[in-house]
Amino acid sequence: MNETSGQAVLEVWCDLQCPDCRRAEGDLSALGERFGAALEIRRRHFPLPGHQHALAAAQAAEEAFAQGRGDDYWTALLGRTVELGRRGEPVLLELAGELGLDAEEFETALIDGRHLLQVDADHAEGKALGVTGTPTYLIDGQRLDGGTSQEGLAERIAGIVERLVAAG
Repeated sequence: MNETSGQAVLEVWCDLQCPDCRRAEGDLSALGERFGAALEIRRRHFPLPGHQHALAAAQAAEEAFAQGRGDDYWTALLGRTVELGRRGEPVLLELAGELGLDAEEFETALIDGRHLLQVDADHAEGKALGVTGTPTYLIDGQRLDGGTSQEGLAERIAGIVERLVAAG
């Protein structure tokens, strides 16, 4: 429980080119709808070395957060993991335009690397916590590894949230 906000906090380490993270997005959406303001979902970056465009995607997502549409961008981009893998950075800019964001500013952000420190900080913190793959969840001090087997994870997380909310 996050004592300052009165919420349970679920941190999710994700690679925006990861098909497993794409599958997990539905669970996160359902958890968000189920618990509303009682659950804060914090999206964290963990670009994997095998995904060529994951680092750029993480930086683009941070630019989307800076422009006020980070969650929408994150979710929409996860819906395009195959296209991102095939076409690369043009997908990041096209998506920004489709969502009404400043695509030119996205391009500039990718060139100047203004969000790289945030992405690197997330990755380093994830490594320190034992994150090795995506998606990985951290709630109430427990690390839950997702990946190809998401089965039952949403309900496990929901049980922890319910316990935390009842205790808080």
